Amino acid sequence: MSNILISVKNLTKQYQAEQAGGIRNVSFDIKKGDVVAIIGESGSGKSTLLKSIYGLLKTDEGEIYFEDKRVKGPDEQLIPGHKQMKMVTQDFSLNIYAKVYDNIASQLSNTDLKTKAEKTLAIMEHLRILPLQNKKIIELSGGEQQRVAIAKAMVSDTQVLLLDEPFSQVDALLKNQLRADIKRIAAETGVTVILVSHDPADGLFLADQLLILRNGELLQTGKPAEIYQQPKHIYTAQILGNAVVLARDEAEKIGLKAQKDFVVFYPEWAEIINNWSSRRYEVKDVYYKGFYEELLLERNGVNVRALQLNRAEHQKNDHVQLNISRYLEF
Repeated sequence: MSNILISVKNLTKQYQAEQAGGIRNVSFDIKKGDVVAIIGESGSGKSTLLKSIYGLLKTDEGEIYFEDKRVKGPDEQLIPGHKQMKMVTQDFSLNIYAKVYDNIASQLSNTDLKTKAEKTLAIMEHLRILPLQNKKIIELSGGEQQRVAIAKAMVSDTQVLLLDEPFSQVDALLKNQLRADIKRIAAETGVTVILVSHDPADGLFLADQLLILRNGELLQTGKPAEIYQQPKHIYTAQILGNAVVLARDEAEKIGLKAQKDFVVFYPEWAEIINNWSSRRYEVKDVYYKGFYEELLLERNGVNVRALQLNRAEHQKNDHVQLNISRYLEF
């Protein structure tokens, strides 16, 4: 039996010429129980793709299949959206004057009140919001509202949870906790999660499968570690790891042999070593990043970046030797 839950085949949705955000000829499969992150800049087509999967948008070409059955568009059914999927949008769509418990329980029928209560309390416990059950939504923080919205979406045996920029309203402190919660919930419940984000850290942290979108085109899909280590496009390396990109003549000025037009490497692939040699770099600036520092280095008019784990070991105007252990060519 196939483990594929959703298949997207040659999907195209174009808006008017002056509008960004469409998608062109996008194809991929999603496995049951996976966390899938669609990453890209604003206007790359992320939300268009998410809404198309859910059945909210009428697409121009291509098909979406859920368990081998075609997902109907909004023009084909009275209430748009797929019954086995739920979407959590950036505004959370909660009744702000109702209690947390009532917001979540509202998704279940009253035919079996005992089961309704059990399910509501169980999903609240999963999302660590049980102590909030009698609070009104208006009394909650953004992070708490986010959890309630996810609980509301998941309480009715949802198979696919769609999250549109799920961390945009949440401060940095809560972000990691929420990411970890989503990953844990997916593992514990078997729900398939598809999220869109402009922050690549969400995909690297959370996802089993990563999709990189740019200008409506799917550049690459696969496991986060594989895409990070073997990006197929310069853009992918830049968005995932803030890569250093050098033209061939620049690469040659710092001693890198290049066959293609561009050389690309991540700052962590550039290792500062203490051996003296003629290939020295001047430290132009030092950027504090917490447990490490990023050095801006210059040699023969070419700027590169490297990481320094022993903070304050090298200061501005120092000279260092660099070993670029690995680089990619495009």
